[in-house]
Amino acid sequence: MTITIIPFTEGQELLDWIALTNAMNQGHTMPRAEIADSLLYRDSDTLLSRAAWIDGLGLAVKSATIFPGNPAKGKPTVNGGVSLYSDSDGTLEAIVDFHLVTKWKTAGDSLLAARMLARPDSREILIVGAGTVGRSLREAYGAAFPEARFTVWNRTRANAEAMAAEYPGMAVADDLETAVRAADIVTSATMSTEPVLKGAWLQPGQHIDLIGAYRPDMREMDDEGLKRARLFVDSFDTTVGHIGEVKIPMEAGTIARDDLIADYYSPDTFARTSDDEITLFKNGGGAHLDLMTSRYILDAWRAAQ
Repeated sequence: MTITIIPFTEGQELLDWIALTNAMNQGHTMPRAEIADSLLYRDSDTLLSRAAWIDGLGLAVKSATIFPGNPAKGKPTVNGGVSLYSDSDGTLEAIVDFHLVTKWKTAGDSLLAARMLARPDSREILIVGAGTVGRSLREAYGAAFPEARFTVWNRTRANAEAMAAEYPGMAVADDLETAVRAADIVTSATMSTEPVLKGAWLQPGQHIDLIGAYRPDMREMDDEGLKRARLFVDSFDTTVGHIGEVKIPMEAGTIARDDLIADYYSPDTFARTSDDEITLFKNGGGAHLDLMTSRYILDAWRAAQ
């Protein structure tokens, strides 16, 4: 049996953001994914495995090792890979670089929502957070909104300046409130446990994309923002009861389950209904999106051979 191995650099050269979001959209026309996560620990070290099976698309297991002591040894903290299996006979088809899948899955998830919810004439895009994900968002949103002007805000201005230097024309914001008020799209990828974005700053017609909060104790938007916006998630199964952005305000009674209008499996209602409404999307990730992304990557790899 021959197993395809797809490294980061060689794989990335073959990929396209619009094609990826089209593949994700197609994946959500198939039966709802079965998903399962598992965690193993040894002191501060962790093994995280996320599995998904979509009938007709295949199976994937994304495994990540998190070893906080690695940087002191000159090694990366996070390592891993995605094993992609055939839907028809269960054979191992490919092993795809963990960081390649994570980068394209995370930003692609948000871009798909923006293509469905943001105003097509959006021209001012604010990226909150100047980390690795923020850079991926600049690439992804630039593909769908090629005429947009980009601004980045980061708690540490030097990091924002370093990111802006990599993308000609990108501005650096000093005041987050002013930058949010001026944006058509706000995409946020921070590690904040307390809301960094305030609902009082939001303007009619904006699209808000929240990525950073992935634990039950993390949030990026305050209660007022959630109450002012129409709310969407990528998957009810991976956000409700799991991620603080949804879990905390729901348990407090700030929002109800019915306030979450749709996930990707309900395309008819996953849509903007007016130019003035504020749409808010919570990017929850999930192994089913890793599967869709890995399948797209393998198809692109095979097409290039």
